[in-house]
Parts: sequence; structure tokens; C-alpha cells
Amino acid sequence: MADFDAVTKAVVPAAGLGTRFLPATKATPKEMLPIVDKPAIQYVVEEAVSAGLLDVLMVTGKNKRSIEDHFDRAIELEEALEAKGDGDGLSQVREPADLATLHYVRQGAPRGLGHAVLCAKQHVGDNAFACLLGDDLIDYRDELLKRMIEVRGSYGGSVVALMEVPKEQVSLYGCAAIEPTSEDDVVRVTDLVEKPSQEEAPSNWAVIGRYVIDPAVFEVLENTPPGRGNEIQLTDALRTLAGRGSDQGGPVHGVLFRGRRYDTGNKLDYLRTVVQFASERPDLAPEFMPWLKEFLASR
Repeated sequence: MADFDAVTKAVVPAAGLGTRFLPATKATPKEMLPIVDKPAIQYVVEEAVSAGLLDVLMVTGKNKRSIEDHFDRAIELEEALEAKGDGDGLSQVREPADLATLHYVRQGAPRGLGHAVLCAKQHVGDNAFACLLGDDLIDYRDELLKRMIEVRGSYGGSVVALMEVPKEQVSLYGCAAIEPTSEDDVVRVTDLVEKPSQEEAPSNWAVIGRYVIDPAVFEVLENTPPGRGNEIQLTDALRTLAGRGSDQGGPVHGVLFRGRRYDTGNKLDYLRTVVQFASERPDLAPEFMPWLKEFLASR
């Protein structure tokens, strides 16, 4: 198989209104809600960096300035921590600013994920890029994004992450019709449907928030009319690319992911994620887990 151009840039859409977490997100971006003591968006950037992507574009919107501040230096805070001799605190404060080269562009209006990705066109140019959604956290031990980049290098086109979900949940996702390839964890995507009913779903393999996308997507997005929710859907654009040959930005492949994914897109899953992360923290678990077991036993 041919080796296609390297993927070096990541795009992180972070312009959503966070309405499922009101009133907390009235003034605080949902991406800044903490998973124990680190905002969710930092885990996403760390994942991109661990896959070798040191150029990260954030697509933000109104009231998202705190995201930029988090990944910037905080000189006064650093000086105060240094004066106290708090080396651990100083390291934690400096870490976000040292992760990667961060860029920012604003999505003027909430017109959907496809439009948010289109906002990255000038920065990305004619290069394939990774797209990471902040609602999905992938365990650092599973290296999903790195595998997706490898698949793009072998097959070209675009690559989506697919995870098997119960049939009653397919309406929450974009779902894929798939064909096998010679690799157990790689499939050819022949169709995509955004948030289908159980009857309309081509399978229960759902697209989760990781993509490696051919730059041909920008031309498609520019000509994609609003779809479900009257928004420009990335799923619709990828569906178009799935029907194209390699000379036109296709095809689309999927990596079948069976690893550890944490959903922070709604309150219940967010709470589950916080508990799971806390239960694996060596500095918290020895006290947290006995308390949790005692609390549950008392209910």
C-alpha cells in the first residue's frame, strides 16, 4: 500500500454552548469542567500530543476565553507558587502552556460540527488533519489516534473511530455501514447516517469523536446544506467522501475501537467519568475507594 502524507495538525472544535450543563456553563466553557482537577480539554490536547501532533487549532466561540488562558502562561501565579516553594503546583500550572503550539479561531455562530471544522480551512490548508471532540476522552493507554493516523498512511482518504453501541443508543451518534478489509480492526465505510432511528441505522457501529480527515472535506463542507438540527453536519460531508475514489479525497475507513472511552457530554456520563478517573488516581484512590464503597453500602 502507498504511504500518504503525514498528519501533523490537530483541530479541536470547542465552540458549543454547553446547554446540557447549565447553569454551570453560563460563564464557564463545558470544555473547562474538571475531571477531578484537570479540565477535560487538557486531556484532549495531551492525546493529540501523544500521537505526535504538536500543532493544535482550537475552534472556539463566545465566552471561551478561559480556554486560551488555561493554555497560556500565568506569570503572577507562577511567581507566587515559586515564592512558596511549591514545585509541584508550579509544574502543574506550567504544563498546559508547554504541551503544544496552540492556535485559535472563532466560529461566529453555532452552525454545527461541520461548520466548525470548515473554520479550520485556512490553518490546515492542503494537509490531512486529526479532529478531536472534547466530549470524548480516550484512555491514554489505548493509543487510538496513533492507530488512525497509521491507517490513513496506508489507505489515504479519511478515517473515523467506530465503537459498537447498544441498538437503543444509535440515535445519539452517526452510524456507519461497513465492509471488512484484510485487517481485523479496519473496515471500509460505505455509508454514514447522522443520529438514525433504530430502524434506519445501517449498523450499531457508531462514530465517536476522533477523526483523521482528508483536506478534500473543506470543498465538500462548503457545498453541504444544513442537515439534522439545521446544522452543517460533518457526518454528511464524510458520507460524500466515502463514495469517492482516492483521486477525489476518498475513501473513508474506520478503526474498530474496543478500548476505554469516557463520555463527558452529559451529566450522568460526566459523573461516571470523574469517579472512574478518581478511582485510578494513586493519590486519591486509597481514601476515595473505601469511602465510595461505604457510601454505596449505606444507600
